[in-house]
Amino acid sequence: MTEWRIGPEKPTVSLRLTVSGIVQGVGFRPFVYQLAHEYGLKGEVANTSSGVMIRVEGGEDNAHAFIRDLREKPPHPAHISDISTSYEPVVGYAEFTIQASRSQPARWALISPDIATCDHCLRELFDPKDRRHRYPFINCTNCGPRYTIIDDIPYDRPNTSMKHFTMCRNCRKEYDDPENRRFHAQPNACAVCGPAVALYDNNGARVPALYPIERTAGLLKEGRIVAMKGLGGFHLAVDAENNDAVMRLRQRKRREEKPLALMSYDLDRICEYARLEPDEEALLTSPQRPIVLIRKRNPNPLSPEVSPRNKNFGVMLPYTPLHHLVLSHDFTALVMTSGNMSEAPIAIDNEEAFERLGAIADYFLVHDREIYLRSDDSIVRSVAGATRSVRRSRGYVPVPVFLKEKVPQTLACGAELKNTVCLTKGKNAFLSQHIGDLENLETYRFFDLTVLHMKRMLDIDPQIVAYDLHPDYLSTCYAQEQEGMEKIAVQHHHAHIVSCMAENRLDGPVLGLSFDGTGYGTDGCIWGGEVLIAETHQFTRAAHLAYLPMPGGAAAIKEPWRMAISYLYHVFGEALYGLDLPLFRNIEKAKTSTILEMIS
Repeated sequence: MTEWRIGPEKPTVSLRLTVSGIVQGVGFRPFVYQLAHEYGLKGEVANTSSGVMIRVEGGEDNAHAFIRDLREKPPHPAHISDISTSYEPVVGYAEFTIQASRSQPARWALISPDIATCDHCLRELFDPKDRRHRYPFINCTNCGPRYTIIDDIPYDRPNTSMKHFTMCRNCRKEYDDPENRRFHAQPNACAVCGPAVALYDNNGARVPALYPIERTAGLLKEGRIVAMKGLGGFHLAVDAENNDAVMRLRQRKRREEKPLALMSYDLDRICEYARLEPDEEALLTSPQRPIVLIRKRNPNPLSPEVSPRNKNFGVMLPYTPLHHLVLSHDFTALVMTSGNMSEAPIAIDNEEAFERLGAIADYFLVHDREIYLRSDDSIVRSVAGATRSVRRSRGYVPVPVFLKEKVPQTLACGAELKNTVCLTKGKNAFLSQHIGDLENLETYRFFDLTVLHMKRMLDIDPQIVAYDLHPDYLSTCYAQEQEGMEKIAVQHHHAHIVSCMAENRLDGPVLGLSFDGTGYGTDGCIWGGEVLIAETHQFTRAAHLAYLPMPGGAAAIKEPWRMAISYLYHVFGEALYGLDLPLFRNIEKAKTSTILEMIS
């Protein structure tokens, strides 16, 4: 790349730059402002519904050096996908300014995910001399809420849930100061003018507390279950060392065995109960702050009911100031599981939480900043040094998956279980946050809302709708009801293999193995354990596991041990009773006997 050097000025040039990518809500305009001043350029920068528009005037060498640094040194959360440049007539700007956002007929702006609290804000949070000392909504241009509070683009305060909070004089001064870290930080606030927390009991009565967060920490130490409103929804929290509290949470939430997520204040506390590898530490401390699957340390001080019969814990670090403040009260770990009844969407509204979680939580720590779109915690694991997503949601969404070539605008509706949706535009595939199992009306409404929200925010009008081949899935029914779109049914296992092809940018043909579970086959039978010779648009079924009874029907999908018994009986017959397998030690004998009666 050409190395530009600042020297004798060439005649003034005037350039218009249109920058696309994740350039809103990440401190990009303040970065542009400071870069323009560094190179002595005049002009303006503004958010648009297509990204960011920049006009610069000045010496040609300095203008090109500005473009180079713009491309090579953007602020950390930003991602530039394209910069288009054109020469314009010289206007004669007197200075460089940040202008009000401009709407355009063509809407095309990538939105930043929510970003974990940065180190600068954390230092201020715990500094008794700072005016935001212990303020649970501290943020700046480098961190804080983004996707979960945006209702529309461009990313400006009136288009977020912060529109209800008018900045005080001090916050406005920071917001207007180009040298300040909060210059044009849309969620900027303090205790004088911003959101506030409050504590309630499960009857909806406000608990008198001068310091609600400190009172909440005390309740957790007493073994209480607290529903805490966070960034993308509510968590249900208990002290992870309190076995009775963890058991009570499981019983009330009707979550018998699935592992419960943990949150600890720092890496040292995590090391008390888990074995951390360097790549896992990097994931835990990343701006996304996902839940990371980590090997247990045995023995460990946590309740055995946190993750029974599982070699891993799912662990995350605090990612909001509120989390940091609660966890600072000397907990080894808190259980922080999604604020919902099993299989229902996570609660995001205070009144909704009181109604839906009142039978689970003893207390509610809430706040008055609205969450526009719910977003569960992401779950990842490290495999041979590579990050593998188990659930891609908060912190990663709505960053697109970048495709090899442009594709038609398409809506992909996903399957029945662990549903997400996807919308494509140009070379970008936008995956939604985790939606859940489409088995009840609440989750279906969340599915519908997510599709509508993404279509509006991304300005996508799908020409094609893709859906699972299974005729009874709610996602399939939704797709078939859409008008004016080409409809494409996709076989479940083929979709899994093609997703791997897309991730690795392969066109095929490939030999693909899909052993994720069941899926409706092209022959009308339930498939599972498939070996396909696959291309993107077609496949040949090369091999598969034998068709066998599914004891309990759909129950066998959620409880794979049922199919294990079915296959064992198919191979060993009555001799399976004599097999010494962990399966028979971990599953109650009455249950296995019932399954055998079904299939024998």
